[in-house]
Amino acid sequence: MKLNPRQDEAVKYVSGPCLVLAGAGSGKTRVITNKMAYLVQQCGYQARHIAAVTFTNKAAREMKERVGQTLGKKEARGLMVSTFHTLGLNIIRREYKSLGLKAGFSLFDDQDQLALLKELTEKQLDGDKDLLRQLMSSISNWKNDMLVPEQVLGMAQSEQDHLFAFCFEMYQKQMKAYNALDFDDLIAMPVLLLRTNQEVRERWQSRIRYLLVDEYQDTNTSQYELVRLIVGERGRLTVVGDDDQSIYSWRGAKPQNLELLSQDYPNLKVIKLEQNYRSTSRILRCANILIANNPHVFEKTLFSEIPDGEKLKLLTAKNEDHEAERVTGEIIAHKFLNRTDYKSYAILYRGNHQSRLIEKSLMQNRIPYKISGGTSFFARAEIKDIMAYLRVLVNPDDDNAFLRIVNTPKREIGPVTLEKLGSYANMRGKSLFEASFELGLEQHLSGRGLESLRRFTSWIVKISENAERGNTVEAVRSLVRDINYEDWLYETSPSPKAAEMRMKNVSDLYSWITADLEGDNYDQEVKTLKEVVQRLTLRDMMERGEGDDDADQVQLMTLHASKGLEFPYVFLMGAEEGILPHQTSIDEDNVEEERRLMYVGITRAQKELTFTMCRERRQYGELIKPTQSRFLDELPFDDVEWELQKKPQTAEERMEKGQSHIANIRAMFSKE
Repeated sequence: MKLNPRQDEAVKYVSGPCLVLAGAGSGKTRVITNKMAYLVQQCGYQARHIAAVTFTNKAAREMKERVGQTLGKKEARGLMVSTFHTLGLNIIRREYKSLGLKAGFSLFDDQDQLALLKELTEKQLDGDKDLLRQLMSSISNWKNDMLVPEQVLGMAQSEQDHLFAFCFEMYQKQMKAYNALDFDDLIAMPVLLLRTNQEVRERWQSRIRYLLVDEYQDTNTSQYELVRLIVGERGRLTVVGDDDQSIYSWRGAKPQNLELLSQDYPNLKVIKLEQNYRSTSRILRCANILIANNPHVFEKTLFSEIPDGEKLKLLTAKNEDHEAERVTGEIIAHKFLNRTDYKSYAILYRGNHQSRLIEKSLMQNRIPYKISGGTSFFARAEIKDIMAYLRVLVNPDDDNAFLRIVNTPKREIGPVTLEKLGSYANMRGKSLFEASFELGLEQHLSGRGLESLRRFTSWIVKISENAERGNTVEAVRSLVRDINYEDWLYETSPSPKAAEMRMKNVSDLYSWITADLEGDNYDQEVKTLKEVVQRLTLRDMMERGEGDDDADQVQLMTLHASKGLEFPYVFLMGAEEGILPHQTSIDEDNVEEERRLMYVGITRAQKELTFTMCRERRQYGELIKPTQSRFLDELPFDDVEWELQKKPQTAEERMEKGQSHIANIRAMFSKE
């Protein structure tokens, strides 16, 4: 497919900073991939001096593949296409000495982070889950805004502000002692380093000579700063974004960064991609009219050469159970009449809790479905615990895994003991496990803490020796037994049923491992524990957010998760005040972002779009009568088929409601 004139202009403009305002479905990935190829083939750049950053691994992989097809393997060698966080991690790996880190630093994910904060703030927060989540997101926001604990303390006003600032400082100290980084450090640390260290800055500026940024409207302060420091004065930069699809303010994303660009680079060239290749003209007209209610820095209007097609539809249900049944019924009938695949349908919703009833209804009707962004098997706490034990067995120097299990289940090894061990290990340049055996540790740590620690590390040695001596399966079995993990699950789970489910997950993992060790799996080859653990760890990393994309299944996901995707037929559930726009956003006067979310939902649909709403809905145990979303009122009246405007009871409706009693139907219509 040839590039259209605007896309072509965006690809060929390389003499200064360039902002490509790319509307939904306007082919922005093509522009980025073609531009990378153009820089190499026509502008004399070497692939290793070009970097492109985006927000998900999936997008980065697709981009890399597409450039590879255009350029060929040889020319594309060395091209950096990654997420922001991977780019940050690469900088840290190269420059760890300048950052005062040891080589084998660990990465903490959100669960490791939460566990550490819970332990550190036992006195202050007493394990209060809501406060811990609040603290965690405050720390994340501070790091994204490039603030250090002293600055946060200086800005604190309320008692809680002071408390959180104090916890932030404790957390930073402990992370340093553990030689560990969290997700936000991957951006914040490189930014501080590039800001303050001229030599490092110049090294990276000469390494990355042209930078392309995708989904620019989702950048937060620290990501914007990283871009600016790498690009420097030269401004060899192309950013692609759409202010109408900025839906991540809760993660610190600032659509204003699009505006900042024109201040930082006065000679910025703005190119608009307004032709949409995805949706019917009617769907786009509705999206344009809706989003025009938001204020804009840059005006743009999407258009499509695809004809108008079907009207958008609004289905009204009695309550949320009926809503799920209606969507299921619509899919069954539509699929039968149009001979389509299940994977042509997507059901989108504002919050994860909305998926429960639709899942139940699809299951009862034997309709295959897939939830995107749900919890994967490997993300469950119990699986991560056992995997961490196994990771330490095969590599005792894995500090991150060691920290996860050293006090899970509890064995009297608290944060004070661990901080002392961490500082000592840092000083000696050894792993935590190795340091626990050194005599020198006794100068820093004594009594019960030291005793419990050594009992634990000696036990690891014993299990590890058993595993190596041959009876690996037995060693793994005794591991779960020795730590009384099942008892601990019953003590810490919200209910016995939950503990039982979690133990079943552990048994599933155990069966996989045993089958692998004994060579009962497909490849019949007996493997060492190390190979099995590495394979499972990799599988976990790959499975996070990945799935069998080609299976014929109805796709279920939140509006946030749907960004960047497209489906022939879309159902958008819960178009009601309080759900979309969300009540919190109404209260905080942030309806503009909710409108962008509705815009993202509408522009996912290629051919047909159906909204649903309920006349009654249970919320926190009480029955409420929702009103239709203000966003529906903003759509052009004639482009939507409003179910309630029809004459009551056509023959089809009688058939559909045949199961329910006539009295119900009368009662229902008398309410209208």
